[in-house]
Amino acid sequence: MGRPLLYDIIEKPATSCIITLCSLIWFLIQKKSIGYSQVGLSYETAAQGHYWRIITSAFSHISVLHLVFNMSALWSLGVVEQLKHLGLGTAYYLHYTLVLVIFSGGLVIGMYHLLIGRFKIEYFRRVTAVGYSCVVFGWMTILSVKQPSSKLDLFGVLSLPISFAPFESLIFTSIIVPQASFLGHLSGILVGYAVSWGLIGGMNSYWAVTMLGWIVVVFVFSLKKSGAYDFSFLEIESVSDASLPSLRFVGNGRTLQASAVPLSGVEVL
Repeated sequence: MGRPLLYDIIEKPATSCIITLCSLIWFLIQKKSIGYSQVGLSYETAAQGHYWRIITSAFSHISVLHLVFNMSALWSLGVVEQLKHLGLGTAYYLHYTLVLVIFSGGLVIGMYHLLIGRFKIEYFRRVTAVGYSCVVFGWMTILSVKQPSSKLDLFGVLSLPISFAPFESLIFTSIIVPQASFLGHLSGILVGYAVSWGLIGGMNSYWAVTMLGWIVVVFVFSLKKSGAYDFSFLEIESVSDASLPSLRFVGNGRTLQASAVPLSGVEVL
């Protein structure tokens, strides 16, 4: 018989809590028929000061396949919590999850800014990011450096050598999911390397709590500034709104095109 699931949950408490949180948020999105444009992050919304979307976009999933793919990969990557002998562990996992959420979201917007301002590619102005993929790719990268002998198990049937998993997954999703956002996944990989090579380091409980405190302050302030402090944005738009183009998730994804852009321009991350 296999190892009881309860033991894995106890040994990966932070991973288990994040998976539970993302699942509950997905359930709320479905129950309230919340549209991806109400919780997602785009260049336009960031320029308008909707910084709270960096958080809501990371933990929101619209499609159940989107959720299952990301959470399956995240569960496997939760082994980071068990590698205390390598200087990792649950505290490290929580500290750098904060870093991955904020820095990968900021890097995506930075890439869009460069493409729009420097290369005049207006397509990226309205691309809307939704999902935990950037963080997943970040942890793949960190684990590939810290524990290259590990395996990444997906759905219990597919096992990838972790040393190649970030780029294998990047190429795989780009081929299998035509709308997959190369830039979005790449941002998670780049931040992951920055963390694992010590370019972004020094996180401890003090700095993590300080960073979390500033995140809460900016989240609340930007909610109020954007006029969404009463959470009315949760009721504005239904996914099934007839005025919007129909959307279909295929496998893993994080980025969807905003409603003002034709379906042919849809991109998933």
